[in-house]
Amino acid sequence: MGPDPASINAAMMGGILSNNSSGMCCGVQHNAYHTLKHIQFILPNGLLFSTENPLDYARFEREASDIAEGIKILRGSVLENDALSALIRAKYKQKNTTGYGLNAFLDYEHPLDILAHLLIGAEGTLGFIAEAVLETLPDLPFKMTGMLYFKDPETACHAIGGLTNAGAEALEFMDRPALRSVENQKGVPAILKHLPDNAAAILCEFQAHTEGVLLEKFEKAKAVITQLDLLETANFTNNAYEQAIFWKIRKGMYPSVASVRASGTATMLEDLTFPVERLGAAILDVQALFKVYHYADGIIFGHAKDGNLHFCIAQDFSTEKEVNRFKAFNDDLFALVLNKYKGALKAEHGTGRAVAPYVEAEWGADGFEIMRQLKALIDPRHLLNPDVIITKDKNTHLSHLKIMPVVEEEVDKCVECGYCERRCPSRDFTMTPRQRIGIRRALKRLEADNQKDIHSEILKDYQFDGLDTCAVDGMCATDCPVDINTGELIKRLRRENHSKFANKTAVFVAKNFKLLENSARFALKSGFLINHFLGKNTMKRLTLNIKKVLPEFPLWTDEIGRPPSLKSHNDGVQNVRETFEVSRTSGEGANILETFEVSRTSQPLNTSKVVYFSSCISRMMGGDILDTFQRVCNKANVKILITNELSGVCCGQIFSSKGFTEAYKITANATMAKMWLYTEGGTMPIVMDVTSCTHSFQTSRPYLTEENKARFDQLRIIDSIDFAADILLPRLTILNKKKRIVFHPVCSVSKMNLMQKLQKIGQYCADIADMPTFAGCCGMAGDRGFYYPKLTEAATKIEAQEVNQQAYDGYYSSAKPCEMALSAAVGQEYVSILKLLDDVS
Repeated sequence: MGPDPASINAAMMGGILSNNSSGMCCGVQHNAYHTLKHIQFILPNGLLFSTENPLDYARFEREASDIAEGIKILRGSVLENDALSALIRAKYKQKNTTGYGLNAFLDYEHPLDILAHLLIGAEGTLGFIAEAVLETLPDLPFKMTGMLYFKDPETACHAIGGLTNAGAEALEFMDRPALRSVENQKGVPAILKHLPDNAAAILCEFQAHTEGVLLEKFEKAKAVITQLDLLETANFTNNAYEQAIFWKIRKGMYPSVASVRASGTATMLEDLTFPVERLGAAILDVQALFKVYHYADGIIFGHAKDGNLHFCIAQDFSTEKEVNRFKAFNDDLFALVLNKYKGALKAEHGTGRAVAPYVEAEWGADGFEIMRQLKALIDPRHLLNPDVIITKDKNTHLSHLKIMPVVEEEVDKCVECGYCERRCPSRDFTMTPRQRIGIRRALKRLEADNQKDIHSEILKDYQFDGLDTCAVDGMCATDCPVDINTGELIKRLRRENHSKFANKTAVFVAKNFKLLENSARFALKSGFLINHFLGKNTMKRLTLNIKKVLPEFPLWTDEIGRPPSLKSHNDGVQNVRETFEVSRTSGEGANILETFEVSRTSQPLNTSKVVYFSSCISRMMGGDILDTFQRVCNKANVKILITNELSGVCCGQIFSSKGFTEAYKITANATMAKMWLYTEGGTMPIVMDVTSCTHSFQTSRPYLTEENKARFDQLRIIDSIDFAADILLPRLTILNKKKRIVFHPVCSVSKMNLMQKLQKIGQYCADIADMPTFAGCCGMAGDRGFYYPKLTEAATKIEAQEVNQQAYDGYYSSAKPCEMALSAAVGQEYVSILKLLDDVS
């Protein structure tokens, strides 16, 4: 059985169900409560029930008779109270997750159905949700997206009704401080920096099943849009890349504000509901409260179509004065919401402890009493999440506040949102990026509290879980809204933990490479020989052989030598730094904009002749990669220069990932000098055969000497994927196209924006070229997987399950270590994409 997306995102789904979350296009009708089909849950008394099993309805009334009868009595109390029933109906016409979902008493009759829906939004206070089945909604594939800029919030909010009636699925409001928080991000429209101080914007999107329906809908909506009082003409697009930029603006606000908050402060995010027709006035009132309580960094954004606003402030909880300021602000804000606007204190993220003291104020004595009795009925000992939703402590929102100690730059920026976790190869083995950061904060708190014993114990365990088993692949940053690269943090921590002896050893190793490379090649060949005679168990035997010659201070070396056949000169070709961004869809269906920067020549180079720069891992592993490269180039009539002077050359990633910065500098500079010579002063492009090595070279400039920086700026270092897609394929004749193949895109494919080119190779070379939905970092991290094979085993498990659902004619990737990891996981041999081109041409 293949991977189950629900199991992979179980924590996220649990939160959605327990908070009755909705979102940007869900409104009230399509939240978790209304899309629930079946649910299985465990009560505090240990009994398990499922609404999917018809027999459980009678069993519930029999085995949990006290609860079933109690729910019937509570339902009767609600139905007999006309004022309460009317209040419930009115409040659930808008987004509302404050307290328990009392609408279940009006919407359902059987106590099991009532309880099942009371669990939605109950935040784990009534039982444990073990399983749920939801009625899913399609993500409409055709979209038209635009940003509308208004002179002030009221003008913006006056446009909501007309846009809603015109069929807009999403209307996302952003005030001027919110827009200011992202105006310096790459790719955002220039107008953001020039908007008036009181301006506001609405991100508007129309969606449809077909392109024709979308265009028809948008054509009708133009009549409304052209009548709006806008600061500039509306610009709508159906281009996915441009749409991703608009959504990047909206989604980047909370973490952007959080990332620049003062160190030691916490970011407080709440969500409120106001009547849509009074939303503009409500925004002005909230902005006024920000000024009264000196929250200069406060921003407001949210789902304008539903009157659902989020506000975000930075709050210090380290002094009594600051805590009292926060309390007074909450009191005034919540009074404003309830008394002036008859809104809801929580719209889509659950009550928690932050709003628990105010539940009775929103629902009144009768509504709160129903909730209190419900909690007492289901969880009489108050074991589940005490003081969440129902509390006697009117100051519980001011207790046990999370102090945010100053730790490291990456840690201080993090708001622990968890977007990074699904990308982490060690997530099912040791820790995720969020956990690594959380532990850093916990250690600092223990240090401040002088709890030396616990601090020492956790720090000892952190060595393996936090440091040793981090792949430092940096993929966490691709989903992080503020680009926190936990891998860089771990590399720095490794660097700080190295002794002087360790650093000296690494430097010595960096200067003396040939001995190790030759030793490693011999050991690996021995491993292959054993495999040949004793059977294929490649990963285990390669691990044993590599660990013999690659200890924790790997003996990689470098020697600078000038090939006698090449001359060094500068022909004046200049390079520029280019920034690229690509739109993609995350596992949650969200548009994500990824950014990367590489060096490119400003003049086109003659690609009829290239320098082949074999990576050290390719040289050590042997095989026929060189022969394959030569054959494909011959078929494409591309001349290649292959030097036999590469022994001792390395991209330095092996040192960089371990935090040996000085050794990395030595290696990177020595290699750059050789690149300059082999390319005759940058006149020929360099082709790398391992994508991660290409990325290492392309990002090495900060570590180079001034002389080598000048050389770097004139070199063109391209990857085998670029080379195959842009240079080889147009020159090759495809004769033997494969039926179905599968790729493993290595981490650097995402970082370097090569996914589309990899897909292009697949389209040329096969009828069907699959890119696994759950493809991710394999955990090899160059050599890390050799030391911790359980890391690669955990990292590749889900992808391997997916791949093994289908038989393929070939399995391909672009990095030898990753090919080894996937071969071991899938049980099929992964080979280079160059081998694919050779086979089909």
